[in-house]
Amino acid sequence: MGKITKYLNQLIVGNVFDTPDILECYAVDRSALKVKPKFVAFPESTDDISKLMRFFNQIAAKDIPVSVAVRGAGLDTGGADLTTGLVISTEKLNRMLEIDPRERLVRVQAGMTLHELNTALSVSGLTIPISGHKHDTIGGLISNAPVDAKAAKYGGIMNYVERLEVVLANGECLQTSRMKKYYVAKKATEKSLEGDIYRKLARLLHDKAEIIDDIGKDIHNRSGYPNIARIQYKDTTDLAPIFAGAQGTLGIISEVILHAVPLRKRPFRVVATFKELEPAIDYAYALRALRPSEINLYDLKIVQEARESGKNLDGVIRKLENGFVIFASFDERVNTCAKKLALLKERFPRTTKYIIESPDTQSMLNEFENSLAVYLNASKNSERVPVLTDFYLPAHNLDSFLKDLKVLEQKLDLDLALYGSYATSTYSLRPKFHLDDKDYAKKVATFLRAGAYVIDRQDGKLAGGSPEGRLKAVVTNTEMRESEKALYEKIKEIFDRNGVLNPDIKLGASSKFTLTHFRTTSLPKIMV
Repeated sequence: MGKITKYLNQLIVGNVFDTPDILECYAVDRSALKVKPKFVAFPESTDDISKLMRFFNQIAAKDIPVSVAVRGAGLDTGGADLTTGLVISTEKLNRMLEIDPRERLVRVQAGMTLHELNTALSVSGLTIPISGHKHDTIGGLISNAPVDAKAAKYGGIMNYVERLEVVLANGECLQTSRMKKYYVAKKATEKSLEGDIYRKLARLLHDKAEIIDDIGKDIHNRSGYPNIARIQYKDTTDLAPIFAGAQGTLGIISEVILHAVPLRKRPFRVVATFKELEPAIDYAYALRALRPSEINLYDLKIVQEARESGKNLDGVIRKLENGFVIFASFDERVNTCAKKLALLKERFPRTTKYIIESPDTQSMLNEFENSLAVYLNASKNSERVPVLTDFYLPAHNLDSFLKDLKVLEQKLDLDLALYGSYATSTYSLRPKFHLDDKDYAKKVATFLRAGAYVIDRQDGKLAGGSPEGRLKAVVTNTEMRESEKALYEKIKEIFDRNGVLNPDIKLGASSKFTLTHFRTTSLPKIMV
């Protein structure tokens, strides 16, 4: 154990490790990358995080930079929780601290998972109605602010955030709230980093009002810090939005107060299989009037692979070799929805296969919902590497995008099956790559750039459903307008003058570093 590690263990209640085996575990997330840290810390309180940040900020001020990345469950697919410096894991910050069922408010530590929180809330008949992996942490969800499958109906995670407790780069603790001008002005007079932030952001919002207003109009781009356009509302200011999607580069979220909503009924589901894309899209569009909680689209190839693994999905595929599947889930007005769904069937081709939830079809629908996990995890001697995930694609360009995709498939010799949320227009592609192929990194890089080009060509956004992290930044940083990039660099400087908080992701991501740090060994399989 090195001197710095020993000192840090004396400094905090939690633990800090530099053991090679532990460092190796935190050198990977769910992305295509591998970046080995020097230290891994497991703080047990906000105070622990503050002490760690104070130390690393002080040595950075003396020109001894060590980057700090925060990590929740390690499920990031863009490499945003990887660093060559210190990884702060929130694994031990996993408690529910308070709950007020009457006001529907709950205070939790950032490392509590979505599944744990909703399980605890269900006892009081409450929930946070967003979709995600069961191991997603609340802090991680806010830091990435992904467009989840239920966002079209319920909004994303930030719709349920009341307040954040954030440890700043110098170790100060900031608590967000919506404040009127008088209180913001009072905060700005304080001689602290928090005071500097309020004072400098006010000036930035005034001086760059035009470009910030322009950024606010582009609701489908999550690269940089676009939520700068959302911290002011009328005559109030709330800093919480700017930490959403910042991926831990402006501060480390340690606690969260959320407001919950009444728990919904068990979902009522429907699956429809189409031979052609056009009727599938027409059906998905018609479903929106019924206010489903989610509407998802899958290339039939995904379901075929699940069937080949043993899943009972013959009724979904119905002898089709190619086609598209629409899945929808409803959590209110079930009887009304069932009647309207039955009427919708009459408008579409007879070749369409419908499976509406009933006691007889429940098992098949359960197996269908597991088909994506089979597709992503069943590859032998290869891996479906997450490179082009969570991108935005307008519905009216889906057909032309798929035509471009066929050309890309042939040119790159890849299997490109599209899946995602029609309701939110966010999609993913996960082709197979052989990690032991000597040209593996080159092929991934080529796919990233070619896919990004096609997405842009169809008016999509590469970072439309989740921020750019380290991997997507290879493309987004080169495409960003200079005026916008300068604004985001200024925001980063305001919050993190010494560049401590993972400066190597988002705007600071290096194309050369990223493209030379691809993993060459597979990760353990994980359910989605």
